[in-house]
Amino acid sequence: MENKVKIIIADDHPLFRKGLKDLLEETPGDFFVAEAENGALALEFMKEQIFDVAIFDIDMPVLNGLDAAQECKRLKMDTKIIILTMYKDEHLFNRAVDMGVMGYVLKENAVAEIKIAIQSVLDGHHYICPAISGFLLNRENNIKKKQEEQANISMLTTAEKNILKLISESKTSKEIAKQLYVSVKTIEKHRLNICNKLNIHGTHALIKYAFEHRGEL
Repeated sequence: MENKVKIIIADDHPLFRKGLKDLLEETPGDFFVAEAENGALALEFMKEQIFDVAIFDIDMPVLNGLDAAQECKRLKMDTKIIILTMYKDEHLFNRAVDMGVMGYVLKENAVAEIKIAIQSVLDGHHYICPAISGFLLNRENNIKKKQEEQANISMLTTAEKNILKLISESKTSKEIAKQLYVSVKTIEKHRLNICNKLNIHGTHALIKYAFEHRGEL
């Protein structure tokens, strides 16, 4: 067993779990596979023995796959995590990647892809099921967009950032001017400068931007 890749499969459907285990063990000598019917039980096994890869169903009783992955991260386990899911859900995908999940496979494609996914994560690479590869592209684009927006915010002066923060609090130009002891005309000039620096256009675009980025101000 020392030379085998140690894998644990956590899924509450015994037939699916057994099928996946049989698939992995069909080549003698490659894998040692343990099973668990939920994430909590899998974690108990993982605390007693080191596994190279954990395959978690995203939807399980007691402790689901994402919560189990989060606990692995908290415990600083080196085990590579692969999530199995029936859902083409971008929000769940992003949550999984945020918590360090290395593989993401749709259950409908598991038979064809699971060995490839395991080898990829063991080699230190992410594996994303091709059927949802668009999620990864969206994620990368969103990260790039956020970085660009943060860079743009850094171009604002301290006064402009303060005004943008007050706009995010639903304050009008008149209310901001009164609070900062300046004229409404000065505030309107600042608003125009902010829009130009952030490349914002439209009547309510600045208010929308301020709401969306108030945590960064």
